[in-house]
Amino acid sequence: MSERDDIDATKAPLIEHLVELRRRLMWSLAAIFAAFVVCFWFAKPIYNLLLWPYRVAAGIDVPIELIYTAPQEFFFTQVKLALFGAIFVAFPVIATQLYMFVAPGLYRAERKAFLPFLIATPILFLIGAALVYFVAMPLAMTFFLSMQQTGDVEILLTAKVSEYLSLIMMLILGFGICFQLPVLLTLLARAGLVTSDQLKYYRRHAILGVFVAAAILTPPDPVSQLALAIPTLGLYELSIFAVKLVEKKRAASGAAAASPSS
Repeated sequence: MSERDDIDATKAPLIEHLVELRRRLMWSLAAIFAAFVVCFWFAKPIYNLLLWPYRVAAGIDVPIELIYTAPQEFFFTQVKLALFGAIFVAFPVIATQLYMFVAPGLYRAERKAFLPFLIATPILFLIGAALVYFVAMPLAMTFFLSMQQTGDVEILLTAKVSEYLSLIMMLILGFGICFQLPVLLTLLARAGLVTSDQLKYYRRHAILGVFVAAAILTPPDPVSQLALAIPTLGLYELSIFAVKLVEKKRAASGAAAASPSS
């Protein structure tokens, strides 16, 4: 059976596609709900784990004191944390359901090409999140704690539970999204929308854009901004290499198709 026969065999009316989409969404939502229940049950230990960068910046033996100023604030903070964690935990199920929905509409070669991107996306996101947890967030908290004042007039940092969570979540999302750059540019290259020569030509623009994004997404200290900018620029160079591989593979496939069969 040819690839065209393979994809034609999977054609279905619109209503069947909608039913299939509903089924995949229901499985994804069920996975998120189950993960949400587990994450909410362990919300306090998870939150304490997220305080590790704060503890490193303040000192391992220094007690950490956070506050909440509204009766419901810490509860909703735990709900927000549980939802955030649930999406992380349920991502393999979500990605699998996405693949199962789109796979029937792809040729066999396209399915094989799609899988590496599906695997690379969470891995790169986790690398970005680890960079936040072990590098960027401790540096940011060190910067903020350095602004405290002692003496006759004391100005001390007493963070709110909701604001600390919002800060670390914003950094994790920002770094995680920036680390998707190789996946995004390689997909655009496969679609014929960008080339390696274009990426090289716009390298200076990319450097400027990366530093602007780092200034927006990170706290206003240069160390944490560089912690995002430098790896992202490295990923941009890696993207150029990946796009070159795509172009070479496309050229080889085109040459093989153009050559007369023996």
